[in-house]
Amino acid sequence: MVKIGKWIGGGLGFTLGGPLGALAGFVLGSVFDEAENIIQKPADLTGKKTQITHGDYMFSLLVLVTAVLKADGKILRSELDYVKDFLKRNFGLEGAKQALIILKDLTQQNIPVTDVCVQIRKYVDYSSRLQLVHFLFGIANADGVLHPEELKLIQHIASTLGISDADYNSIQAMFVPKTDWAYHILEINETSTNEEIKKAYRKMALKYHPDKVSYLGEDVQKAANEKFQKLNEAYQAISKERGM
Repeated sequence: MVKIGKWIGGGLGFTLGGPLGALAGFVLGSVFDEAENIIQKPADLTGKKTQITHGDYMFSLLVLVTAVLKADGKILRSELDYVKDFLKRNFGLEGAKQALIILKDLTQQNIPVTDVCVQIRKYVDYSSRLQLVHFLFGIANADGVLHPEELKLIQHIASTLGISDADYNSIQAMFVPKTDWAYHILEINETSTNEEIKKAYRKMALKYHPDKVSYLGEDVQKAANEKFQKLNEAYQAISKERGM
């Protein structure tokens, strides 16, 4: 069996309580062959922000990914292949193998999406929640098609995670083609002045900078760079259009 503990690594904290804890308990009991090395004492669920672990984040991501995969009522083999490719690009071949083992078990469970999102919101900082939503769009769009039910669920997840409408639309514009996609990513409109555009870019660059999630590990930070690159592409497109 693939060693799950290495990828989850860094221990589990807040995910061992609440609805995530119930799901973790099922997975821990069925596939974690190194459970004694990754379980930590659960955080008390008071809503107090704590430094989450890499394991907390990865497990939370996989739970939400499972919910999105099940959004249309079925999970096709082709969808799992796309997910595997996505995970391999972001977390390496070994990480993808381990993640799919966890996903397989999670698909057998009923995911209480709203409750899970409420728990994540209590413990995960805003920048890392933005990255979760970006990951979910990437997974849903892995086959080049964003199904209505998947899009509807991601919007619900983002809202429950406390993501603002502007930030949600910004991330969505990175995956859903629109004529004014660059403006949506920068959270401005076509009537904005050049100075407002430059100000918006600086603000978004701080919000989307990969260093914001560096504490979650190199793999998450590297994946976050994709979002930052899209921001830069949007700014360059507007700059070229306006001759800035």
